[in-house]
Amino acid sequence: MCNLYRMTSNVDAIAQLFAPLDTGGANVPPLHEIFPDYAAPVIVAGDSGRRLTNMRWGWPPFGSVKRPVTNIRNLASPMWRSALADPARRCVVPVTAFSEWSAEPDPATGRKRKHWFALRNAELFGFAGLWRPTPDGPRYAFLTCEANELIGRVHPKAMPVILDTPDEARRWLSVDGEEAAAMQCPLAHEAMAEIELADSASAQGALL
Repeated sequence: MCNLYRMTSNVDAIAQLFAPLDTGGANVPPLHEIFPDYAAPVIVAGDSGRRLTNMRWGWPPFGSVKRPVTNIRNLASPMWRSALADPARRCVVPVTAFSEWSAEPDPATGRKRKHWFALRNAELFGFAGLWRPTPDGPRYAFLTCEANELIGRVHPKAMPVILDTPDEARRWLSVDGEEAAAMQCPLAHEAMAEIELADSASAQGALL
């Protein structure tokens, strides 16, 4: 489960990668650690085209679920079916890196360690997400899938569904529900790298 990511790029880079995009004059500061219930930029599509907006991370709880849902795995569930079928209820979550916790504590500190991952050849990419309106404003969650070899070394259960090119983002925001569901698959591990971040305020990472 991915419950921490960062978005340290800027509005101009987001607009360029996901063009055409209406940014609404937004000013997005570097977000070094985005946790559940934080507000973050997302891209949605509507009749007037794609636009950048802010939403809170975490789908409202439902049924026996007591906390907001941050990751979506079972697309066959009625909970996600209507949102997945409607391109206007899908979103692209801009990301520069995401984190998974180590399964075992670090022997030196006795605490689990954050492992950060990014793309090898691009600073900015997207997660495939779904969103819904609520009385307290729109909320989003993003899809997960089987982990690739790189992520699986740290977190074997799952990884986010990554949209690594503008074409993939456009597809996610426009295709029918069946084709969108088929996009729930891992990015090739060769396209990714684990990165070393000095601290939570660092905007730069080094490939490991």
